Amino acid sequence: MLPDIYLASSSPRRREILELIRLPHKVMAMDVDESLPPGFAAAEQVEALSRRKAEAAVGRLPEGIIIAADTVVVLGDEILGKPDNRFVAVTMLERLQGRTHQVYTGVTVWDVPGGRAVTGHERTFVEMRPAGPQELIKYVETGEPMDKAGAYGIQGLGSVFITGIRGCYFNVMGLPVYKLTRMLEELGIDVVGYWE
Repeated sequence: MLPDIYLASSSPRRREILELIRLPHKVMAMDVDESLPPGFAAAEQVEALSRRKAEAAVGRLPEGIIIAADTVVVLGDEILGKPDNRFVAVTMLERLQGRTHQVYTGVTVWDVPGGRAVTGHERTFVEMRPAGPQELIKYVETGEPMDKAGAYGIQGLGSVFITGIRGCYFNVMGLPVYKLTRMLEELGIDVVGYWE
């Protein structure tokens, strides 16, 4: 019998990805402290936060498999999270335009009854075309960028600004599918086994 899968995230994009690969799951949104000591590299940060979210969910479940993730955008050496307001969103987009940035997603998969966890990350390079200020303002006014790292959604209206990617597309959405399926396999979970 296949174990229940729990997604420790309120992200509609992550839910959509799990639905796309037909992985039945229940959502357990985890509200955790996302502050970290200074000096964490992007890969370390997303891994640490994905593990923190998974640990919070473990305390609420007697059994099942937990999937937790955290995503950031990196421009140069600076980590860009979600914008606090529309001005910050426009400023982020102005900085990203005409440049290549990186998207990191950390993932933790935790087998609750077995007490085993696997944590890792994926990195994708994203190229964004130059855009005029009016385009960026109009995009921000749609509201789409406000809950997204780097202030854009590659799977939505923000796609009009993307000229190319190198790496996993789903990683930019917030959950790298190939990486996730390999991690589940490490814990004895075959995604194809859930397909009906």
